[in-house]
Amino acid sequence: MTPNANSLRKMLAAAALAALTLPAFGQAPAPAEVPDDPAARSILEKADQIRFPQEGFQVEVAIVTTSEGKATEERKYRVLAKGNENSIVMVTEPASERGQIMLMKGRDLWIFLPSVSQPVRLSMAQRLTGQVANGDLARANFAGDYNPRLLRTDVLDGEKHHVLELTAVDRGVTYQRVIFWVRQSNNAPHKAEFYSTSGRLLKTCLYQDFEKMAGKVRPTKLVMEDALRKGEQSVLEYSAMKLRDLPDKVFTKDYLKRLE
Repeated sequence: MTPNANSLRKMLAAAALAALTLPAFGQAPAPAEVPDDPAARSILEKADQIRFPQEGFQVEVAIVTTSEGKATEERKYRVLAKGNENSIVMVTEPASERGQIMLMKGRDLWIFLPSVSQPVRLSMAQRLTGQVANGDLARANFAGDYNPRLLRTDVLDGEKHHVLELTAVDRGVTYQRVIFWVRQSNNAPHKAEFYSTSGRLLKTCLYQDFEKMAGKVRPTKLVMEDALRKGEQSVLEYSAMKLRDLPDKVFTKDYLKRLE
């Protein structure tokens, strides 16, 4: 089913607006180079392997957004990903928007709309829904996008956590700076704070409800809260994760027609 006219107009307007405004991230000066910290990188890579498989995989994602004075919004997506360079995000609900597909290759991101012949370029930082940016679903790990350094050790809920500062490797990533708490005992992600180029805290994320999926115990629930607007929150629920053989040809415009 193709999106209705109002939905299509909103999608195209959002993409056009992003091209003019969202590069508040993208047009900032290039991030200063941060020396690589081998110990911090090892921690980050292990946390990434817990968050998502390094092999090709498929997962279903339900996102429920709540905010004061507004109706609850629920959307569902199917994500196919391979490493940190290739991913596909397909809308599965609402039914009126099925057929909308985002394709990421490297740090290039496009959306394909059934009634538009050419793909529309998107920013990783552009809002997808609620507190969720395009890059939150389209990019599977932090290690490829950030230079980490170890800030300190915190004790949370009686457990020691590494606290990492992640600095963007270039202007095309979703956030320019992230503070990331990783459990010391097993390298599991616990919490993240996402910052803008100006240093403003945008939102926080808690990693919860760890269960075994695709061979590892992983967080199945992410709670993202807006740091600027109290009461605005998006909850991401991951399910039915499975490893898949995804050859590179899957992540091409021609192959997308088979996925609709």
